[in-house]
Amino acid sequence: MSIQAQLVMILWLPIVFYLFRIHSLRKAVIISFIGGLLFLPERAGFRLPLIPDYQGMVATCYGITLAILVYDFQRLKEFKLAWIDLPMLIWCICPVFSSLSNDLGFYDGINEAITQTVTWGLPYFLGRFYLSSLAAQRDLAVNIIKGGLIYVPLCLYEGRMSPQLHNMVYGYYPHPSGIAQSYRLGGYRPMVFMEHGLMVGMWMMVVALIGFWLWKAKSIQRIWNIPMEGVVILCTLTFIWCRSTGAYGYLLYGLIILFSAKWLRTSLPLLLLAIGIIYYLYTSTTGHFQSEGIVSLVGEVINPERAQSLEYRFGNEEILANHARDRIIFGWGGWGRNRLYEENWHGIFEDAAITDSLWILAFGINGLVGLISLMGSLILPIILFSFSSYPVKTWFEPKVAPGAALTVALLLFVLDSLLNDMFNPIFPLISGGLSGMILKERKKTKADQKNSKFLSKNQRYKNMTRSKLSALLNR
Repeated sequence: MSIQAQLVMILWLPIVFYLFRIHSLRKAVIISFIGGLLFLPERAGFRLPLIPDYQGMVATCYGITLAILVYDFQRLKEFKLAWIDLPMLIWCICPVFSSLSNDLGFYDGINEAITQTVTWGLPYFLGRFYLSSLAAQRDLAVNIIKGGLIYVPLCLYEGRMSPQLHNMVYGYYPHPSGIAQSYRLGGYRPMVFMEHGLMVGMWMMVVALIGFWLWKAKSIQRIWNIPMEGVVILCTLTFIWCRSTGAYGYLLYGLIILFSAKWLRTSLPLLLLAIGIIYYLYTSTTGHFQSEGIVSLVGEVINPERAQSLEYRFGNEEILANHARDRIIFGWGGWGRNRLYEENWHGIFEDAAITDSLWILAFGINGLVGLISLMGSLILPIILFSFSSYPVKTWFEPKVAPGAALTVALLLFVLDSLLNDMFNPIFPLISGGLSGMILKERKKTKADQKNSKFLSKNQRYKNMTRSKLSALLNR
């Protein structure tokens, strides 16, 4: 890290407070998250006692939390947990049980649980609190597109000149490997101010997907006085320039889900992907996953190099999953106990298998309890939003379209988590917002049913009264 990186981390806290002074609370939360994601330096910050270090998106969560305590404490006291929050609550506290079951101590478990809560829980519950309406989902979707537009010239520059912006501004590269993993398809994969080029590719994919759907649904006409058609073309071309082949496939499948909802009025592609993710996790955690067919298909359809990379990933995950099954309930806990090591020719111990994906990290560190709760907190809102609160026949309505696009983007993030570990707080934020919308919609439905019963009962009473009055007059 560098002096300028540390200085930016110090200045970020008053910047967040300033955003809360000049914007509405909801907009301040959204801008703070997106601004921190796009521009905060990687691997910079300050160590803090007892609580997670002040760095990266954790610093943004700290800033937002403190600002809410100052500007919206009264409303915060009225917040109540609900049944839909249970998976996220379990994910936040399960490190305590992982540490205790591995004799690492209660203090270690509490510290890990606080870290998990700040990293995952705070974005989720902030989404629950501030983004639980269709209007809020629209604000989030529009600001994601604006964030993508800001990144367009930066991605174009790095795609041509190589990923240098983080080094130029902060004095070092965001990823420990430098730009060694950036050369792809005859050019460079941009990293800008994010951890890795894969993360930038995923971000620009989400921008292109949301922009395209909002344009087709006529949810918004212009952004920064740029017609939506121009915004979509610009963001899509920049996304292609990011040279992230996996994200290309995500965008294609995301559009299949959305246009199946529009033209066929079916959620089958979404349902198939959700079931496929769950099936993959089941077979991988139980040791029954067969990777040969997928590797062969990728080699034929895409290219042998990609197939070889995928085969390497699957092989590593199989080794790590076998190790994780030795502590299958609560995992191995922290301190790298979920990893396997071997001694090289120089007598130095190094990883025997690489942990690339989020799911294998969750399974190895926190066991089945952690993996199920994490995936449940992300997938459950998607299923309930799509099949209960806002069925796919409503997804092309201008008011619902932003929430639908964010739902599909969240599912694609879950899919990416089977292959990569590129945490992005925007996705638990989306999950929390969808959860809040589902709860509000169910409360509204119950209230409507209650009113309907009352009106029906009242009508029956009026009919009985009229009947009796008519009988008396006929006498």
